[in-house]
Amino acid sequence: MVGILVHGDNHFIVRGPLPDHAQARALARHWSVIEIGQTTPPSLARWRISSQEFRENLEWAVIVPGEGERNPEVSQLLGELSARGIAIHDYGAELT
Repeated sequence: MVGILVHGDNHFIVRGPLPDHAQARALARHWSVIEIGQTTPPSLARWRISSQEFRENLEWAVIVPGEGERNPEVSQLLGELSARGIAIHDYGAELT
């Protein structure tokens, strides 16, 4: 499976299953801070960043709270996914 994980003004195209709230937040934290020599924790080993995917292949979308405004292109992509019937899981909205 392939999806998009949106974190504030950043996003990741991800290979792996739809993450739940805790997993999505952990992935965003793990990928947002680059540390040389850092290894992926076993609990996050099911996911990896993908650098080449077709937008038509995206099967899930997750939004987690983060800093900065969402990129307009990412907002457009989320709209396209929603129009295709793909649920946008906004885990930030669950906190309010």
